[in-house]
Amino acid sequence: MSVNIVVPEVGESIVDARVAKWLRKEGETVAAGDALVELETDKIDLEVSAPQGGVLKRIDRKDGEDVKVGEVLGVIEESAQGADLSAEALAKADVAKEKTRSTPTARKAAEQTEVDLAKVKGSGDAGRVMRRDVEQASRGTQPAPSAPPAPAAPSLPPVAPRRPAGERTEERVRMSKRRATIAKRLVEAQQTAAMLTTFNEIDMSAVMQLRERHKQPFKERHGINLGMTSFFVKATIGALRAFPRINAEIQGDEMVLKHYYDIGIAVGASEGLVVPVLRDADAMSFPEIESTIRDFARRAEDGTLSLADIKGGTFTITNGGVFGSLQSTPILNPPQVGILGLHAIQERPVGVNGQIVLRPMMYTALTYDHRIVDGSEAVRFLVRVKELVEDPGALLLE
Repeated sequence: MSVNIVVPEVGESIVDARVAKWLRKEGETVAAGDALVELETDKIDLEVSAPQGGVLKRIDRKDGEDVKVGEVLGVIEESAQGADLSAEALAKADVAKEKTRSTPTARKAAEQTEVDLAKVKGSGDAGRVMRRDVEQASRGTQPAPSAPPAPAAPSLPPVAPRRPAGERTEERVRMSKRRATIAKRLVEAQQTAAMLTTFNEIDMSAVMQLRERHKQPFKERHGINLGMTSFFVKATIGALRAFPRINAEIQGDEMVLKHYYDIGIAVGASEGLVVPVLRDADAMSFPEIESTIRDFARRAEDGTLSLADIKGGTFTITNGGVFGSLQSTPILNPPQVGILGLHAIQERPVGVNGQIVLRPMMYTALTYDHRIVDGSEAVRFLVRVKELVEDPGALLLE
């Protein structure tokens, strides 16, 4: 009896995928539940498992091919060996698989660095080997499972070797499914929305002083650092309450005003930008926001974000400051009509009570859809964010 291996339904917004890599070869014996093939979608990467035990008789769609949901990837044929696997043998197989369970990015890193995954201790859920584990192993050290890297620190790019004189080589690299979709959506956003950007600047002195006073007890109590983003999430929600059309979307000739606050947090990963969402962020505490964002950043790099993590969102915050950006004009994340850009904090001379003093200042930018958001609303929105961040105690009143 033969069973088809098909592209699974991942979510209503995902209709196609790309075959990233087959993990098994034709003719290999597999057990039910074995990972067979990795697929790339525009939002997440996933593994397709064997629906039954048997022999991988045929691979119909090769690495790099684009496929649709429901299409046949290959065929498994039931065999005596596959059918007669005893419960004990299956249990042993599951244990062996679990020992080398790893993410797609970890396997890719292992190939590049020639690290044996079977010898790497995983720090992910249920001992799953993560990319950071492979990188540590390649340097000869292993991280503790409870100590993932800080999410905000960008890695330095590798130094390109000096090319020989007269050499003019080129390289063609196919875009990943996610990168191609990002490119398409950015162009669509510019073509379908009337995007404008307005700017302001915020004196970060009060927040930085508050963080300095509370960072140690906060970390001792919650096990995480008190970052800047949670302050801006809370301030953004306060401003959205005051200007609800910035927390809306356009459907035909109607405005859908959303009275809940699902705040997307843009996270840069090696495979491209993703925007996981803080659901009901208005009901989240500072520790919950910080720990969730930290988890998002880790899983974005490891490729383990789920569709539920990145689906929807009513407004987005993006922070180019972690990469050193001083100013930018962020692009909308459709169908949202507003996105807040944060930037690097830099000491600058400012006038305070008739005196010129140095203060840690941050430029902020709000890109908005002028079809439903007026310029005055956008300006006052940023002013409200500024007021709440410069007086963190006011966040309690929100």
